[in-house]
Formats: sequence, structure tokens, C-alpha cells
Amino acid sequence: MLKKNAKEIFAGLKGPSLWDSLRELMTPRELECLQVEVTSCCPGKCTYCPHTTRADVWRSRHMEPETFAALFSIMKKTTRVHLQGWGEPFLNPWFMDFVELARRAECAVSTTTCGLRMDEALAERIVTSGIDIVAFSLVGTDEESNAARAGVPFSRVAEAVRLLQEARKKHNAVHLEIHLAYLMLASNVEAVRGLPKLMEEWGVHAVVVSTMDYIPSPEMEHEAFAPHEREKIEAARVVIESVGAEVRAAGRDFYASLPAPEPAPCCRERAHRTLYADAAGEISPCVYLNVPMDAEQPRRTVFGQVRQTDPLTIWNIPEYVDFRKAVETADPPAACVSCAKRFEAPCAE
Repeated sequence: MLKKNAKEIFAGLKGPSLWDSLRELMTPRELECLQVEVTSCCPGKCTYCPHTTRADVWRSRHMEPETFAALFSIMKKTTRVHLQGWGEPFLNPWFMDFVELARRAECAVSTTTCGLRMDEALAERIVTSGIDIVAFSLVGTDEESNAARAGVPFSRVAEAVRLLQEARKKHNAVHLEIHLAYLMLASNVEAVRGLPKLMEEWGVHAVVVSTMDYIPSPEMEHEAFAPHEREKIEAARVVIESVGAEVRAAGRDFYASLPAPEPAPCCRERAHRTLYADAAGEISPCVYLNVPMDAEQPRRTVFGQVRQTDPLTIWNIPEYVDFRKAVETADPPAACVSCAKRFEAPCAE
């Protein structure tokens, strides 16, 4: 497939006016984050990902420039655009064009990557693009403990971080932070203790430690933390609190969460002020309600398609407005009742 000229497609799209920018100083933008699945393709074979466990029904596709352009109206109402969904974002051949358009909308731009695509040229483009956060995915702190990320060697992630740090220092790019998106599997809790040393060695600014929010197959249930598994959760909390204290003492940021016994009367994904656009341009409240599979998904929730309807119109349709109101209550929509994010509670503060 020939690469389309995204710059031509984006040429007529104008960013906020001076008046719009001044008004935003007094009134924040309506949306906190627009998460965009720029691709659902991925070279990894992570054991905990539906891309691997449901490979027979997985839909691998890149978002096209016309689809991303159709999101521009809502970008101008959004504080941050996070370019990542169910795939490796740097596989999309128009990724940097997407960054440029999101920056034209005066959005902060971030992404999460496995690191396999990183080389010197890409690191240079990232640093000069205006992206302010690049997070690297991990499930361990060395080659052995990171083995669940099959096809993504720990050594390759280390090399990717090194390349990006070199480019960052070369350009004195103080705007760019390097984070870790760390998934703590229940069988691998002790590996978390390696984070302080790893963050120091790699020069990482922050880490977000999460647990498995989406269980891709029954065989993976033991790797999650169910709200009723209090002994299992409290044992993990001991490790997290110790590591969190050490990381913060070193002047770095540490965020972690574990399931609480009871759900919170709100959405931890803040679905009332965020939305998710998949690679085909379908709008959902979050990434968990729109997994790219040709299979029955009882929780799947889609409110519209941006190639057919302006995303601002989709955002304001009565059904979507009612959904957002409900997620802020103790009586959420049916699709959200069993969501692990409802039970998520910050720890190691």
C-alpha cells in the first residue's frame, strides 16, 4: 500500500484561533483526553494480550489519515491526545503526521510503545515533534521477569530507552518525559522491587504500576487481582508501598493501584471527560469497551463513526450524554458494572 500524503489531507485544518486560546485560559477544554488507536497491529506476542490469545479473530488495521483528520474538531476541545490503543503505535506509517496535527490543535501528545521500532532516526523525530510523554511497556525488570512479553526482549526495550535518552539530551528536550507503563502480574509481584534501580539506570521520570484490567482468556485469570482476593492484594500492597517510597525518595514519580473490596461510585478511567477512537474511527467511552475482534463482545459500546458523523455531534448525542452521567454514579451503565476499573483504588500515595 502506498503511503498517502497526510500533509495534503490535513492542509485545510486550522488550529484554534487567538480568541479560542485566550478563552481557554479561563475555561478548560471540555475533554481531558482523546485516546486514539492509531493501529491494532503489533509485533509482540504477549501472553496476557487478546492480540495473542484471540489471534484467530483479531482485526489488525492502521488508522488512515482521513479518519484521523475527522477527529480534528474534537481535538480542539481536548487537552491531551494519547496515540495508542490495542497495538504498537509506531507501526502506523502516518504516526508522526498524526502528532503534528494533534499539536496543531494545541493538544499535549503522548504515546505508549513496546520499543521494538525505536532507532536513532525515530528517536530524533520523537524529540523534535513536541510529544511530551513516551511510556514503555513492561511486565518485569529484567529479561527473565519480563518473559511474558514474548517477542519483545527486555534488552531491546533497554536499547530503545537509551536511544531516546540520547536524542533527548542532544536536543536538551526538557519537555519530554520517559515513563514506564508497568503491568504487575500476580505471579510476578516480586519483580516490582527492581523498579527503583531500573528507573535510575534508564533515567525514567515516572512509572505507573497497574494490574490486569482486561482478562483475555480464562487461563489468565490467576494473573489478575480480583476484589475478593484480599490476602493476595495485601501481599502485593506491601511490595508496592515499599517500592513507591524508594522511588519517590529518589525524586521520581510513582503511581500504583490495587482493587478495593467495593466499587467506587465513579469511573477511574474518567469516561465522563475522555473518549476512545478505534482505528476505524468508531467512538467508544474507553478502550475496554471496543476491542478489535470479530467475535461476540457483550460489553462492546460504540456511539458513532467519525467518517460518518462529526465527533462533537457524537459526543453530544443524548445516549452518550446519559452514559457519561451514569458512569459518575454508583449505578453505572450495564457495560461498566463488572469493569475492574470500578474497583481500582490508588495506593502507595
